[in-house]
Amino acid sequence: MPAPDEETQKATNQKADASGEAQPPRQPTDNMTPFEAATYFFHNSADRLDLSDEHREVLASTYRELSVQVPVRMDDGGLVVARGYRVQHNGARGPYKGGIRFHPSADLDEVRALAALMTWKNALIDVPFGGAKGGVQCDPRVFSMPELERLTRRFTGMISYIIGVNRDIPAPDMGTNAQTMAWMMDAYGKKNGYTPGIVTGKPVELGGSPGREEATGRGVVICAQEVAKSLGVEFDGGRVVIQGFGNVGFWAAALAAEAGAKVCAVSDVDGGTYNSDGLDLAAVVEHQKAEGTMATFAGGDKVSNDEILELDCDVLIPAAIQGVIHSGNADRIQTKLLVEAANGPTTPVADQILCGRGIPVAPDILANAGGVTVSYFEWVQNIQQFRWEVRDVNEELRKKMTAATRVVLERSESDGTMMRDAAFDIAVERVARAEELRGYV
Repeated sequence: MPAPDEETQKATNQKADASGEAQPPRQPTDNMTPFEAATYFFHNSADRLDLSDEHREVLASTYRELSVQVPVRMDDGGLVVARGYRVQHNGARGPYKGGIRFHPSADLDEVRALAALMTWKNALIDVPFGGAKGGVQCDPRVFSMPELERLTRRFTGMISYIIGVNRDIPAPDMGTNAQTMAWMMDAYGKKNGYTPGIVTGKPVELGGSPGREEATGRGVVICAQEVAKSLGVEFDGGRVVIQGFGNVGFWAAALAAEAGAKVCAVSDVDGGTYNSDGLDLAAVVEHQKAEGTMATFAGGDKVSNDEILELDCDVLIPAAIQGVIHSGNADRIQTKLLVEAANGPTTPVADQILCGRGIPVAPDILANAGGVTVSYFEWVQNIQQFRWEVRDVNEELRKKMTAATRVVLERSESDGTMMRDAAFDIAVERVARAEELRGYV
């Protein structure tokens, strides 16, 4: 049967309405919206699991979507009006949990997609949370610190009605950090009293957890090591390439090097640097701090963010933004193992191409689950009012990531599916079971 033409498929894929409900797109395309892509993987899993129509209807849509206007007074006296969102996808397994991102692309569809992925991620890593996500559609780089603080406090006040320690717990994401969470905690606390558990990823001095800052990158490396060992791919001594050098990319690079890998290429928003013999990461960081970019680093060859993905390597880690691996470059990827540190870096079309080429992909809902895992540990510490030692945090993270990775690998082998399929099947089964036990379906 021939594939539908692009316009027909586009019309099919755009059947998502304002409530977050979506018809399952049957053929993937590169022009899918983020939510269509997330829904595509869910519906494939629902087909494999023979999920009931009732389950499918509940789990393919969002529970609640809040859209708010966020006026911010700028330092020069002018007013900027941003748009903010908090989307709660599913809470059958526990309080909603997911980050807050400040980014120009953080529109409702993107936030909706990320909320759904959080549901599956939390179920897969087996922490007692549902899935949510939030965002403010803005470029935080053009804001001063006082402006960012005013933006954060205003946004927190506007979503405060639907968040809470036992209801919905935000965390940092792209464009936000521990300082952002400190402002959120304080803004919420002014109305509700001292409530450190309202956010995770906050400074340790305010109740944050040791090890949280590097947790996502650490989880990526733990997952990569476990998958590489299982598939016979070299990690210790292997060549690692990382696109993106924010919090996740930096820590993934540092911890991969610490584990014995040869980090050959890294990049930031302006491009990157490549050295086949391995980079001096400390020197790269110092150069980036001094020059504002790593693209001019003398210890390596300049490489673009497109070129870095196509370098010959043992492990490729996209740690920047979504959709960077697509139909236009998937057939030129030269890695032995792709580990998704970013959310949705591989489009559904590219996923099929990589599968056909035999390139294994450790999916985002597994590989980057280290952050929410340690966020769970932080939440527990806040409730207990007892701080763990960093060695205990890191050890418990290793246990969680290792166990989840092995379960996915075992399911992939037993079912004869790719790792992404196995990961979604495990997660969807767990959430569907929680829905049944609660009597929702």
